[in-house]
Amino acid sequence: MAIAFTCLVLAISIMFWLLRPPLDPYTQSVLSLVGNPTQGRSIFVMNCVACHGEWATGKVGPNLHGVSDRKSDDRLIHQVVSGETPPMPQFQPSPQDMADLLSYLKQL
Repeated sequence: MAIAFTCLVLAISIMFWLLRPPLDPYTQSVLSLVGNPTQGRSIFVMNCVACHGEWATGKVGPNLHGVSDRKSDDRLIHQVVSGETPPMPQFQPSPQDMADLLSYLKQL
């Protein structure tokens, strides 16, 4: 019985994985690049510190330490560029800048 349940859970997981929406071209481009966390820190300082604090510990925006443990890379990219979570504004960095920012966020 346990084996049948495990197989069912595995089959459902595979089905959800296969049916997930494809990544948009921008996200694909970002994920194909190698980010520079030092440059990412600079981008963060220029665009994010007012809400997330100088060391990403949160102010108006949330604390970002461990954010890459809570969100996948594609969800982080979407969060940054979408503007769907006010008061965070829509932000569309170049793919390389986004890859750099993502690499910085992963270090927090």
